[in-house]
Amino acid sequence: MQPLIHKYIPKTTKEIFGQEDVIKQLSNFIINFKREKKNSALIYGPSGTGKTCSVYAIANELGYEVIEVNASNFRNAEQINQKVGNAIKQQSLFARGKIILVDEIDGLSGHEDRGGIQAITKIIADSTYPIILTATNPFDNKFSSLRSKSSLMEFKVLDYLSIFSILKKICGHEKIKYEDEVLKSLSRRAGGDARAAINDLQTLAQEKKELTKESLEELADRNKTDNIMIALNKIFKTTDLKIAISAFENVREDLDEQLLWIDENLPKEYTKPQELAKAYEMLSKADVFSRRIRRWQHYRFLIYINALITAGIAAAKNEKYKHIVPYKPTGRILKLWWASQKLAKKKEIAGKIAEKTHSSKKEIIKNTMPYIPVMFRNKEMRNNIINYLGLNEEEAEWLKTQIK
Repeated sequence: MQPLIHKYIPKTTKEIFGQEDVIKQLSNFIINFKREKKNSALIYGPSGTGKTCSVYAIANELGYEVIEVNASNFRNAEQINQKVGNAIKQQSLFARGKIILVDEIDGLSGHEDRGGIQAITKIIADSTYPIILTATNPFDNKFSSLRSKSSLMEFKVLDYLSIFSILKKICGHEKIKYEDEVLKSLSRRAGGDARAAINDLQTLAQEKKELTKESLEELADRNKTDNIMIALNKIFKTTDLKIAISAFENVREDLDEQLLWIDENLPKEYTKPQELAKAYEMLSKADVFSRRIRRWQHYRFLIYINALITAGIAAAKNEKYKHIVPYKPTGRILKLWWASQKLAKKKEIAGKIAEKTHSSKKEIIKNTMPYIPVMFRNKEMRNNIINYLGLNEEEAEWLKTQIK
């Protein structure tokens, strides 16, 4: 099924809600480019507020061509000059004009970009076409030269009513049943991110074509899920190691869950065999360190694990994959939980046997526990064991399930 965020990308500026003032400002900049004092506009704001789609909507209305490059995919001046510089020199054959869109300049990593920011600054000065830069936070010191060469335009956090309007339109086209209050509640939960709201709508309503109050309960762990989703996005959708390595800083999931999330979604994201192999090599090394921590309590290995599953996996690809992957939890988490519950129950029973027989719990698990289910086949012997050990109902029932 096609992602709704792709299906309903705005084609015109009238389809973009909540950003009327800044879109008008940006549109005027592009139309009156030759009379503008600056050759670039730096548009900024949180994710999901409409920065990139606004550029395309304006271009579509004006009949302009958009040349888009993602700053995260370039590491030095030569690469930027080759892509952006060549785009500026070439005339547009089939469009009335051209817009150069340099997306996500946050991905340029200071000194490590090897002249990338300086290269973009020089291109801006020489450009005969409007250059649009996008950023989440343009006020980092490393962007001072870009700010001085650009007109700054802010895309503000969307209010929930703007997101509600977007979702309401999509529900109409997709024939999704809803109640206004439920849809408004979903809009509030998005925290100003229209893209996240559309993804949530598709997740909750794509099967039954209905959004109910009950379905919103699936978002009860919204913050926790969002955190892991954001973390995966930082790892999978960037080649900037500084961005990737901070991915799990604010994530509640423990290390085992992080490894399982990555393992489940990695082959869906990385489709090039060599890059997938490199990424799995990083993940397998992290798993080795994790086992050493459990065995020897060497917690200093945690720093290596984090580097491997964040920067290591991010560095396994040459450039960001453009396809959209709906990240999902693995069913193995549930299986591991059941396995953990099973082991815990076995240890409880072994402890009771060890107390009665003056043996070690470890010895009981190894040499005695395998025979208890066999003895449980005999009803009289089963009752005697339950009474002698003082097993509760749950423990007795669990032992019954082990009878083969």
